[in-house]
Amino acid sequence: MTDKEQVTGADSTATRSGFVALIGATNAGKSTLVNRLVGAKVSIVSHKVQTTRAIVRGIAIHDNAQIVFMDTPGIFKPRRRLDRAMVTTAWGGAKDADRIMLLIDSERGLKGDAETILEGLKDVPQPKILVLNKIDRVRPEDLLKLAAAANEIVPFERTFMISALTGSGCGDLMDYLAAALPEGPWYYPEDQISDLPMRQLAAEITREKLFLRLHQELPYASHVETEKWEERKDGSVRIEQVIYVERDSQKKIALGKGGEAIKAISTAARKEISEILEQPVHLFLFVKVRENWGDDPERFREMGLDFPR
Repeated sequence: MTDKEQVTGADSTATRSGFVALIGATNAGKSTLVNRLVGAKVSIVSHKVQTTRAIVRGIAIHDNAQIVFMDTPGIFKPRRRLDRAMVTTAWGGAKDADRIMLLIDSERGLKGDAETILEGLKDVPQPKILVLNKIDRVRPEDLLKLAAAANEIVPFERTFMISALTGSGCGDLMDYLAAALPEGPWYYPEDQISDLPMRQLAAEITREKLFLRLHQELPYASHVETEKWEERKDGSVRIEQVIYVERDSQKKIALGKGGEAIKAISTAARKEISEILEQPVHLFLFVKVRENWGDDPERFREMGLDFPR
């Protein structure tokens, strides 16, 4: 008996499973869409570009199919080592998937990075799906023109028009993916929604709150790591995390006047982590200066990225 048969009692030939890589330019709405399709938060979201740094896998069950969504970093013109690592990771994730789903921000259209991504997709052999996001902000005739222009560059299997924020069109997308994936046993237990370890997910949640609170003040070069995780006898968990920045001036921003910023970040992160764990959380945040952490191989490994030489 296969693991899948043990989990569901079903014949494995009746089930489908596969990996779908979601790629696109920065801030196209990839993480919002993955969270929507999975039905739970597995990827952090903020208005800051390049929020997603490594591949996050969100696992959804639809009909008899297990769909593993790979939320990849936004693809853009890299300027630094960290940028290069993220873009390489995004393309690597696409080439490892059963299907590729290109998400385009309908408001921005094919400007800038979107057209570059389309050109890059020409050489990728996997079946490709085009998804136009934020359709509620664009006229229908403009959406049709955008879909036609993208399909002229890359022959997509199907084109979907959706709103990741409201869920409009997402049901049709899930129906298609569930039927299109190959037959076979599921890769993960039925109740698992992500392959991200809780220590890492907790760090990502804190990084999201950091960006939401300080996105206009704190530079891009910040990173969060969970250093200690202690399950306590009273059923609560004690978590210690470190926010790494590159300069003393950035540390002052992260702490805020009288510690106001770090307290607000800690409160918001603790609340969300507690809701996910379904147990009380004691969260302690520390801010440390580590100059040029963006050139430290150990930090890249912690983020799940290969260190580009």
